Amino acid sequence: MKNIIITAFITTGLLFFGACKKALDYTPTGVLSSSDLTSPTAIEGLVTAAYAAIGNGDMIGPIYSKWAYGSVRSDDAYKGGGGTGDVGEVDALEHYNLVTPTMGAFVTRSWQNLFKSISRANVALRAVNTLSPEAYPQKAQRVAELKFLRAHSYFTMKLLYKNIPIFDETATEEDILKVSNDLKNEDSWNKIAADFQFAVENLPVSQAEIGRANKSAAQAYLAKLRLYQAYEQDVNHKVINISQARLQEVVTLTEAVIASGKYSLSNDIANNFLPETENGTESVFAIQFSINDGTTAGRLSYEDGLNYPHGAPQYGCCGFHAASQNLVNAHTTDANGLPNFETFNNGIADIKNVTVDPRLDHTVGIEGHPYKYDNTKLFSNSWVRDAGVYGNFHTMRFQQSASSSSYLKLGPFMGTAKNYDVIRYDDVLLMQAEAYIEMGQQAKALPLINQIRRRAAASTGRLKKTDGTFPSNYNTKEYTPSGWTQEYARQALRFERRLEFATEGDRFFDLVRWGIAEQTLNRYISVEKTRRSFLSTAKFTAGRDEYLPIPQSEITFTNGLYKQNPGY
Repeated sequence: MKNIIITAFITTGLLFFGACKKALDYTPTGVLSSSDLTSPTAIEGLVTAAYAAIGNGDMIGPIYSKWAYGSVRSDDAYKGGGGTGDVGEVDALEHYNLVTPTMGAFVTRSWQNLFKSISRANVALRAVNTLSPEAYPQKAQRVAELKFLRAHSYFTMKLLYKNIPIFDETATEEDILKVSNDLKNEDSWNKIAADFQFAVENLPVSQAEIGRANKSAAQAYLAKLRLYQAYEQDVNHKVINISQARLQEVVTLTEAVIASGKYSLSNDIANNFLPETENGTESVFAIQFSINDGTTAGRLSYEDGLNYPHGAPQYGCCGFHAASQNLVNAHTTDANGLPNFETFNNGIADIKNVTVDPRLDHTVGIEGHPYKYDNTKLFSNSWVRDAGVYGNFHTMRFQQSASSSSYLKLGPFMGTAKNYDVIRYDDVLLMQAEAYIEMGQQAKALPLINQIRRRAAASTGRLKKTDGTFPSNYNTKEYTPSGWTQEYARQALRFERRLEFATEGDRFFDLVRWGIAEQTLNRYISVEKTRRSFLSTAKFTAGRDEYLPIPQSEITFTNGLYKQNPGY
């Protein structure tokens, strides 16, 4: 599907943005006439363009990489880069109290880019609906795919902004300007869920083309939505109830994905972050990217393009997304190979003399440790752009080696053709475990969490140095039934999610879902600011900072129809 996306994206892009030469009768190559829009071939192009659209964010308006929104805004990472003023809007996100509705990059641009992807899906749906099933046998399936893509973008918007306007393909431009964002939280979740449910009912079990959503992907995504919805929030974002009925839906949906037999954990977590092993058995749904596909620079992912080591000669820019000391400490383990829930952050861990979870060396660039599985290139503190402000750690899950066939340096920035996993099987397992724990059936969660830990313990094959030794002392063991109470299981689940998805951008949204963002992040700030003085004025305010503001430009554009989020 990678090359299919590129070809159709270029063709459809010309449809919307095509230009002509002086001769009025000249038809540029690839431009479609209005009559072509009702042909099955053209509609296939529109559908593929909608797939491409969910990967059409940019470095200051990301829509799939949540490094700035979910990692830097959490206790996982600092902004990094060349001091606090370098891409200052991310510094504002990291401080929470500096975020404003008028921030043009990130806050506003991501909103706009997400609505562009929603518009692509709606344009394609309108076109699909002009044909009968007889004229277009793929109609029901393509409608399901498009609704899945639309729901994906709406789900991302809801995580970021909470109170969003929701409209479908039947809305005219005039209608859209009348759609308010002042929906009940339950109602907006259900509107998005309806698209995923349609996809569940109409998508095939398997797709011939890699990259298209299937039934399991829709079930997994609906489960993710229902898990968020289960934690019911009031208007000030406080969790006031956990719906047992929604949790049961999560169990039912994830069980269907597991029972399909299509997915399994890879034997090494590294396989989730390398192009050579993408689209494997752990990938439930991924955004597809490409290189060397006949275009000038391929269809590359640039949303993480700021996040390569600045001083490394093979990269040269830009040093953003620096792992926090708190995150490094969180990987330490006790004598039993288990996390130090209560004491992990009491000091600065001496990595050379403590035991750690192997996921540390899949996640964080550390002096003397192989960087991105290349033991001929050890991470060096000299690669760090501003150690005086952000310390010496870096992140690397979404970075690729400069020698990778998926990597391209375009000017000062880096792009990669590595696919971006939206949902993986490890997430499916941990979603089910979380639902069981909150339903008081924590015994059923134990083997699910232990599957993740067993895989983590085995993920050391790519971590050796050239002399055959490991850069860290690994000790990761499984939990036992002894003492496995609901509260202990909840603590274990939440810690496991942090380690399994470290720096991938889930952490902040997990904290908000659980209703513990304020206490966790202010506790983090109180300690971390003694290590990193740039955080001295940071403060998380409950009832405000769980969500981004509605961009002021959007409120102005709708003449005040959109209501601003609390606290802004």
